Amino acid sequence: MAELAILGFWLLLVVVGYFFGRAAETKHYASIHSREKTWLHLPSTSLKTLLDPARPVERSELVYGNVVVSIDYFKQAVLGLRSFIGGAVTSHETLIDRARREAVLRLKESCPNAHEIINLRLEAMSISGKRPGSVTSVEVLAYGTAIYFAK
Repeated sequence: MAELAILGFWLLLVVVGYFFGRAAETKHYASIHSREKTWLHLPSTSLKTLLDPARPVERSELVYGNVVVSIDYFKQAVLGLRSFIGGAVTSHETLIDRARREAVLRLKESCPNAHEIINLRLEAMSISGKRPGSVTSVEVLAYGTAIYFAK
């Protein structure tokens, strides 16, 4: 009977994690979509050259944005199952997508008067939990060079 109660407790955590995680993810995506519309005027590219090389550059600076996004119980359970049976972990694709987009937005928000961002790079890292091999969060760092043209 005690084993059944423990199993029920873990199932409840997974179900609660699914609904709360889904709500948090939906809210975060809504924030990302509205902020991306705000920053459409600031182009960013992985190229090392200016988009408009004819314009004189007044100054440039290194800019960055980073974010850590945690994994809910549902995604942890799916990850555990996928690592046991193998296959693609599609439940984590939205997690990585949200983290990348949020990091780029934070980078753009750190240089509101820039005209463009060049040499944009992304670095990702998983943050492990107490158990070996467990992943509890994902960190993404976006960095690049903000270009300010002369007026």
